[in-house]
Amino acid sequence: MVAYRPMAALTVVALVFAASGALLFAITFYCARRRRLLRGLGALLSGLLAVALAALAAAVTVGVRGYRALTTEEVAARVRTEPLGPQRFRATVVLPDGRVGQFDIAGDQLYVDAHILKWKSIVNLLGLRTGYELDRVGGRYTGVADERQRPHTVFPLGPERMVDVFGFVRRHPRFLAPLVDATYGSGTFVGAEQPGRFEVRVSTTGLLIRPAADSTPPAP
Repeated sequence: MVAYRPMAALTVVALVFAASGALLFAITFYCARRRRLLRGLGALLSGLLAVALAALAAAVTVGVRGYRALTTEEVAARVRTEPLGPQRFRATVVLPDGRVGQFDIAGDQLYVDAHILKWKSIVNLLGLRTGYELDRVGGRYTGVADERQRPHTVFPLGPERMVDVFGFVRRHPRFLAPLVDATYGSGTFVGAEQPGRFEVRVSTTGLLIRPAADSTPPAP
């Protein structure tokens, strides 16, 4: 499993567009001094377009940092659950990047969800692959009546980010439509009435929880 980092190809694209924009702005200034207004206007508009494309490439690079590349089924987190009382338990979550969280949760079941972002094939050529990021962990009740009436707890798993690509695509679906194939959320849950150790796994079809294959508990 590999984390998304600023992609080399996409970074080069941003730098090329930025350099092109700077050159076109210089040409605009030169044409203005020579009073070649029509040519200068064309250079100015082209420069603005180049800068906008550079900003878009840079924003996507920053926005997918922290997302993890997804090609096959991967372990997204390891979780240990410990009952604390009726319909209450503690979940210790260990993420692949080494972050550890401990959460006191209300409910009968552990619930985890994630964002999944799938790019179109042309964007894959720039180094972006289908990626995911765990979003929240919380509790779920077995009974519908309890689900309606009992208290709920939920905690964030994803980091705060300056550029939220998933949120931007959700709010403005048409803006990145030529680049984004699909964005969707996926959730999974498992009973937490007894002590347990689990692996939260993710594939291109979504999340699932399985009992942990080894006997080593997550780090406290």
